[in-house]
Amino acid sequence: MGINDWPADERPREKLLQRGSAALTNAELLAIFLRTGTPGKSAVDLARELLTTFGSLRGLLNADRAHFCQGLGLGDAKYAQLQAVLEMARRHFAEVLQKGDALTSPEITRAYLSAQLRGYHFEVFACLFLDNQHRVIQLEELFRGTIDSASVYPREVVKRALYHNAAAVIFAHNHPSGINEPSHSDRDITDKLKQALALLDIRVLDHFIVGEGVPYSFAEHGLL
Repeated sequence: MGINDWPADERPREKLLQRGSAALTNAELLAIFLRTGTPGKSAVDLARELLTTFGSLRGLLNADRAHFCQGLGLGDAKYAQLQAVLEMARRHFAEVLQKGDALTSPEITRAYLSAQLRGYHFEVFACLFLDNQHRVIQLEELFRGTIDSASVYPREVVKRALYHNAAAVIFAHNHPSGINEPSHSDRDITDKLKQALALLDIRVLDHFIVGEGVPYSFAEHGLL
């Protein structure tokens, strides 16, 4: 039975319009993107199969072109559409946190940093520099590493904070493994950075780890 034969409140598109996008499962969201299924499979069935094949929604979104196009029902056109959607999301959050805007929503900050860092296949350490009113000065990717780690140097972080005349900072880095729990080294470098910046009266407001699901917040877990 095709999706058009389903009850209206169970069809992904109608469900989204009635209840909002947050009410949909990953498979339902992906089905809307796919638009159609394949012979014998609805778009939702195909979406579920793709999520199984790629391991997760994140795995699908982060797949390179060759791997993505091997998926059933996918190809260059879908790959181009997906990359456009992801880039629009990044630019949307960049506009929300424009230079000079005050940070008023932890959720927006988290979403913005996640959009910027989630797609990398290696570790990236970034810093969001803020003024004394917590207005955005600049986001900078300061260090890049292998798939396992990035070397973070407190001296370089301090130099960039002074360059921007920052009064506060928010750190963020990604875990390509998808695990968003902090490692011992994550905690250690955060403490060292906090101590170094405290000598200059620069506050560390948070440190986010971007992996699967909701980014981990050091501040929310009492680690700052």
